[in-house]
Amino acid sequence: MKNEFEKYCQLVKLLPKKPNDNDLLILYGLYKQSTIGNCNIKKPNGLFNIKEQKKWDAWNEIKDTSLDHAKELYIKKVKELIILERSK
Repeated sequence: MKNEFEKYCQLVKLLPKKPNDNDLLILYGLYKQSTIGNCNIKKPNGLFNIKEQKKWDAWNEIKDTSLDHAKELYIKKVKELIILERSK
């Protein structure tokens, strides 16, 4: 699983078009959950931290997802993005 996950972490960087913001947040949350586990930082606050707040939310929304399951979901999401790009 680890090798396949690492492969898809590299493949996502090779997509011809950058994923939309929502997909990027999903990938971010899944990546962090896959590599660290549950969110272990305090939620950023303030008007100037909106991007960091959204990233925190994306990670925290999938808390208690096992590292292996998060890796599976990450791989699935990257595959979806690859298929979407090929269909264009």
